Amino acid sequence: MSSSYFHPSVLATALFSLVLTTSAFASENNTNPHQTITTENPQVTSNPSQSNNEESYWGKFKRNVNQTWDNDQYNYYLPVWTWHNRFTYDKEKTDRYNETPWGFGMGKYRYDNDGDWHSLYAMAFMDSNNRVQPIMGYGFEKMWYPGDKDGFRMGAGFTLSITARHEYNYIPMPLPLPLVSVGYGHLSLQATYVPGTYNNGNVLFAWLRWQ
Repeated sequence: MSSSYFHPSVLATALFSLVLTTSAFASENNTNPHQTITTENPQVTSNPSQSNNEESYWGKFKRNVNQTWDNDQYNYYLPVWTWHNRFTYDKEKTDRYNETPWGFGMGKYRYDNDGDWHSLYAMAFMDSNNRVQPIMGYGFEKMWYPGDKDGFRMGAGFTLSITARHEYNYIPMPLPLPLVSVGYGHLSLQATYVPGTYNNGNVLFAWLRWQ
């Protein structure tokens, strides 16, 4: 399949359109669109002998995704830095790679009863070769609050995402990654590290997140 079929601008536009459509759908089906959904609803089952402890990881994941989807609070993402690990690259490669990932993203988020962060997002940015790279998925971080929950916070978790790159004709592919963040008030600095081999991968990617 030719690369023109998966043109980056078309794919990025489709991802953002999906997020906007999702937001509209959630608002129409939410009885109180300004309510933050934090209650963990028990899984309904036809088997009366099944206990809450028997809920599968998949069931919990679906519940978290659905509750985040139904929420009506938004994150905005601004990519700020890409760093290629100099210990795993030849210098001539890093000299020509782009490390300014201009782009933008948005998504929905919520904090659960434990204060942990959940998000559904889509983002597009300029990759190492100055080509558009879209990414979308679900993110989770376990949060720590040294003081007031509206003040300083730190988080660590993961994202289960789908991305596409020009080297592979923009065919969507899964990309699970770790997440870390530090934040204060409405603003957070969030980052991930893409593992790899010599001269491939091993990239630190960071962005600002406004909520």
